Amino acid sequence: MTGTVLPAQSPHAPDEGRSRLVAIGLMCVAVICFSLLDTSAKWLGGSMDPLQVVLARYAGSMAMVLALFNPWSRPGVLRTKRPWLQAGRSLLLLGSTALNFIALQYLQLAETVSIMFATPLLVALVSGPMLGEWPGPRRLAAIAVGFIGVLVITRPGFGGMHPAALLSVIGCFCYAFYSLSTRVLSAYDSSETTMIYSGVAGTLVMLPLLPWIWTTPQTPLPWLLMLATGALGGFGHWLLILAHRLAPATVLAPFIYSQIIWMIALGYLVFGQLPDRWTFIGTAIVIASGLYLLYRERVRHVPEDAASARLD
Repeated sequence: MTGTVLPAQSPHAPDEGRSRLVAIGLMCVAVICFSLLDTSAKWLGGSMDPLQVVLARYAGSMAMVLALFNPWSRPGVLRTKRPWLQAGRSLLLLGSTALNFIALQYLQLAETVSIMFATPLLVALVSGPMLGEWPGPRRLAAIAVGFIGVLVITRPGFGGMHPAALLSVIGCFCYAFYSLSTRVLSAYDSSETTMIYSGVAGTLVMLPLLPWIWTTPQTPLPWLLMLATGALGGFGHWLLILAHRLAPATVLAPFIYSQIIWMIALGYLVFGQLPDRWTFIGTAIVIASGLYLLYRERVRHVPEDAASARLD
């Protein structure tokens, strides 16, 4: 006689399911924040140096984070076990932000985010030499297909996109190494400590450039948007931290791709721009490759006893 043994229902299962739903909601709100951040940066880039927008983004974020986490309310929050890694990670994030804001002067919102969707592919590719997490042949094939999608979006040599797309590609590399360094740092420092160093480092690096990049806004709206970039960046990253405390990354990662919906909508509503068919095709290829990588990641981490739940 054969039968199927159903796993016992955990008394905490409803709470776990509720936590995952909350985490997914936090992730979706976070990507909306980042979409609004990029929209504000693109709009401001039409009247001021994009590096001024970068400074506003980091100074505002730093003020917000320090208001929440500081040595007085959280003693020892500034203490880090890996100061050089914190500095390198902060510079990678700053480089990615600056390159993205400069590229936004010439590219559509949907184009820049489509290229940035290749970040998980790069992370999977370089995790081998850096972390010893070597991808198998199926994951390597998915990575290769994903990069083909990036080529479809940028179409190098075919005159399909502005050369500023190269800045987005370099920014994507910066963000991939930033993501890897964040994973390494999570074993040594708290998320609060890492957030503080990101804002402080970005502000300190950009401040000396202020006399050469500053343009005084003549109306209240640019001032408000400059403040909004800092608030949106800081709040969005904090929501990501909260989301990852409630659910694993493999559950949350697919919802990052919902950002393309907001970027297309905001690009059309604010700038009257719609991506061409090649951007749609390339984006679909990159997203499909990223989702397949997530699927393979979940398969690799299925507990061995799950396979023995069925009895012959």
